[in-house]
Amino acid sequence: MSEVIAAVDAIDVRFPTSRELDGSDAMNPEPDYSAAYVTLRTSGGEEGFGLAFTVGRGNDVQVAAIRALAPLVVGLPVAEVLADLRGFSDRLTGDSQLRWLGPHKGAIHMAAGAIVNAAWDLYARREGKPLWRLLAEMSPTQLVSLVDFRYLRDALTPEEALDLLQRAQPGREQRQNDLLARGYPAYTTTPGWLGYTDEKLVRLSKEAVDDGFGLIKLKVGADNDTDIRRVALAREAVGAGIRIAIDANQAWGVEQAISWLKSLAAYDPYWIEEPTSPDDVLGHAAIRQAVAPIKVATGEHCHNQVMFKQLLQANAIDVLQLDATRVAGVNENIAILLLAAKFGVPVCPHAGGVGLCEMVQHLAMFDYVAVSGSTEGRVIEYVDHLHQHFVDPVAIRGGRYVAPEGPGIGARMRPESVAAYKFPDGPQWTTQR
Repeated sequence: MSEVIAAVDAIDVRFPTSRELDGSDAMNPEPDYSAAYVTLRTSGGEEGFGLAFTVGRGNDVQVAAIRALAPLVVGLPVAEVLADLRGFSDRLTGDSQLRWLGPHKGAIHMAAGAIVNAAWDLYARREGKPLWRLLAEMSPTQLVSLVDFRYLRDALTPEEALDLLQRAQPGREQRQNDLLARGYPAYTTTPGWLGYTDEKLVRLSKEAVDDGFGLIKLKVGADNDTDIRRVALAREAVGAGIRIAIDANQAWGVEQAISWLKSLAAYDPYWIEEPTSPDDVLGHAAIRQAVAPIKVATGEHCHNQVMFKQLLQANAIDVLQLDATRVAGVNENIAILLLAAKFGVPVCPHAGGVGLCEMVQHLAMFDYVAVSGSTEGRVIEYVDHLHQHFVDPVAIRGGRYVAPEGPGIGARMRPESVAAYKFPDGPQWTTQR
């Protein structure tokens, strides 16, 4: 009998980050960083791991969405799934009944992404390669076959995508060696959480510079006077040569964003992230036009590749911030990377959270080796929280991500962490009540 997918396990894992206000921002003042954690199990005893990231309440809804998709997966032959991961992705995102809950957005789409990522993790483990290398060693034709171009053809055709990838082939090996030797540029949000005191902000900003980061990010958007004070303190702490990005986490309307940013312009913010509703493509375009040379960045809450397509078509963003778990997994993120390359917009992935640094580094590194061929203007977000709970935690050296060499996508959590932080009955929760 051939090996099949025997189970899709989903567990509600939550970390009480609200106790120290780690992760706090204008729209999420007291988040508990959480993961709807997926283990895809085969009848042969193999496993693949994925997750969807949330910030606390509602993580149970995300777990339920994953479990709702499990019947579409259990019983499928493993060899067929791994030979056609595009078809596997389409099966999860295109179910005639469950897609009504999206389509291609929200908890059900993120659930599909968690399972698709777990399948890619299984594939990479079988091949004994980190995901970035597995993807980078695929042929341009193989990579194009992974993408659903149905809604993209007015902006990017399969032929254009194939040409992009073929033009990036020369130098692949050299870039791979460079990545292994030097790593990938990072920036840090660790100093900038909105709930931190001024003293902690200044101390962590200076430490970030000492650690080699050339860009730090601060949360803004709750109070204008407070933002002016905090950004001024950070600028004084790091000096003129360090870039400071700011992130409003969708707090403003369009006109409010423009006005607020003018009050901060004297401190030379590098980009403004999520200045308004993530769904407002034209609003982002208006803000970008009004606040230049401040760059506009967004993406962590973009539902799908179509939204990214429209942001690019509308010249609405300077920086594209894809996320490993917001869309439907690796396949859709390959499409987004190809769109960004077509439009010449740098990708600076969103990370932090639970496992996002571990996972998204693979996408950025694949982009460098096989798609854009560049790290110019590109950095991966880094947050110094929760990495100890992963079997293969990220490594940072001199303000750069060290390229992972172990197999998989990086989503596997330590069993003892899952047991301790399982919600609501893990001991880290029951002993705190």
